[in-house]
Amino acid sequence: MSRRPGMPAEKDAAPSASNSSQDKQKLLLESPTGHFSLIKAMHLADLITELNGFCGFMSILCSLRYCLGPPTSFANAWAALAFMPFGLFFDFMDGKVARWRGKSSLMGQELDSLADLISFGVAPATFAFAIGLRTPLDTLVLAFFVLCGLTRLARFNVTVAAVPKDASGKSKYFEGTPIPTTLAIAAAMAYCVGQGRVLEQVPGGVWAAEALGGVLAVHPVVAVFAVWGGMMTSRSIRIPKI
Repeated sequence: MSRRPGMPAEKDAAPSASNSSQDKQKLLLESPTGHFSLIKAMHLADLITELNGFCGFMSILCSLRYCLGPPTSFANAWAALAFMPFGLFFDFMDGKVARWRGKSSLMGQELDSLADLISFGVAPATFAFAIGLRTPLDTLVLAFFVLCGLTRLARFNVTVAAVPKDASGKSKYFEGTPIPTTLAIAAAMAYCVGQGRVLEQVPGGVWAAEALGGVLAVHPVVAVFAVWGGMMTSRSIRIPKI
């Protein structure tokens, strides 16, 4: 989750070129008429952020294709995994391009959060479901994980101005683990796919498979998603920015 220059900065900061670009974009978006005004209002960095969201959505589709195909055919599973780091690349590049061009926007800030939620929240949870975490309790934990990512991103947008800044105006640390760190879970799932440990072979097996007709069945490995969700929303965990 790269910090876009358009995100709230210190109150005493002098007006910059990015402020004028924000004003221009606001005028375009508020204009009652005009063909393709939304497209015209977007900056290059915003388009790169859209590619982050594109990668996340394509990862989700590939996970669904794996669900529909033979369980031993992993081509779609690998494609789903491959799109996630590409999303991280575009997430990193949008901030770089915004700073390079001196153009940013509040819309870009919101796009960044929404794209991150798709690529690093919904996509990993969908992939986990695809490879075997499909019991009712599994899906509740996966939903908790996605909602923690959603809450973490919303909190970031609201509180980023209050986080202490360094001399360059960048925040000194993240509150809670940034949502792109969920790619560590994706890497672990990639290992499982490589070893064929999916579906009935998920590491740790399934607990309470017969309890209440399987309603209480749960894969203990899903606890990783619960813990990660808690770390994302934690205020006591502070990750220094590099």
